[in-house]
Amino acid sequence: MSGHNKWSTIKRKKGALDAKRSKIFSRIIKEITVAVKEGGPDPDGNPRLRLAISNAKGASMPKDNILRAINKGSDKDAASYNETTYEGYAPNGVAIYIECTTDNLQRTISNIRSYFNKFGGSLGTNGSLAFLFDRKGIFTIPKGDINLDDFEMEVIDAGAEDIQVEEDTITITTAMEDFGAMIKKLEEMGIEPENAELQRLPKDTVKVDKEAAKKILRLIDLFEEDDDVNNVFHNLELTDELMEDLD
Repeated sequence: MSGHNKWSTIKRKKGALDAKRSKIFSRIIKEITVAVKEGGPDPDGNPRLRLAISNAKGASMPKDNILRAINKGSDKDAASYNETTYEGYAPNGVAIYIECTTDNLQRTISNIRSYFNKFGGSLGTNGSLAFLFDRKGIFTIPKGDINLDDFEMEVIDAGAEDIQVEEDTITITTAMEDFGAMIKKLEEMGIEPENAELQRLPKDTVKVDKEAAKKILRLIDLFEEDDDVNNVFHNLELTDELMEDLD
């Protein structure tokens, strides 16, 4: 998953929606499992689990799936997951930052390295590219009948740096340090986000020609299709012309 900001989101053709939905569910199930193993099965006392369940509801995951994931996390014999990141360069100096949750680190790094190699990129050392991205909290909220003036004042007080209002949704950006405060504020307001997560936004973007960009996007697709990969962030500049070709 590439998140919700315009730099890291790649629009998918309609035929890929089912596969994308399945990947979202798989990712959330892993997050619930990790959260339960880390802090127990009670969402009231486990903020990470509470957030994962909220994201599951926002993705329209059936309640039975959520309960099964919680039970799986409570099972001592269930597979243990490691959270890890990988950084590297695609062709033309485009930086790629990959977040994974895996039960087999050797398999995951082998796959990640092979994807880079296949498209002429290179896997770097951890920490080598983190400085190119800012870590931000991104909240996607159904617009519904929210009073925008009152809403904006409340969330700005809670640390909102940017508020984007579209036809059906509101997207809030916060500093990483204000992520928890925004979750708490939205809970107090009785607003349940469709999705809330920390993302990595590029400080600057790299512009390449259309053919090079398409090749890099195919590489990003390959990463995103891997079951161990949660998020892929990059600093490729997605021009309007390129996005139109992808629709």
